[in-house]
Amino acid sequence: MNFQRFEHVNLSCRNIRTTQQFYQTLFPDWFIRAEGAGWMHFGNEQFYLSLFAEPSHTIRTHQPYNSIGINHIGFVIQDGKAMQKILDSNGIEYEMNDDAPETRFRVYLNDPDDNEIELIEYASEYVLR
Repeated sequence: MNFQRFEHVNLSCRNIRTTQQFYQTLFPDWFIRAEGAGWMHFGNEQFYLSLFAEPSHTIRTHQPYNSIGINHIGFVIQDGKAMQKILDSNGIEYEMNDDAPETRFRVYLNDPDDNEIELIEYASEYVLR
């Protein structure tokens, strides 16, 4: 019972500002919690992305769902229809997936460094949301 909460994900990225702007588009209420030379903590009061600049590195070789490693990061959202409008109006490509009975909205997309993320709106009657 020592676990309190999930705090952050550390992502190496080619351009911190580009990555910040992408996530800011999805989550307008996020803010810079702390930053220094080549790094930034970007999120809200409960969770943040620790962005680490690696402009000379190439995209990782991990292939989601085809090799060992993280396949995607899931974010619970409040309004899937509103999120879909944000994605469409910003030209962000995504793939819908609505085959889970507990969700009202599920979409998969990639950030600027090709990390896959999932955006989920749970059905109001789903108790574990």
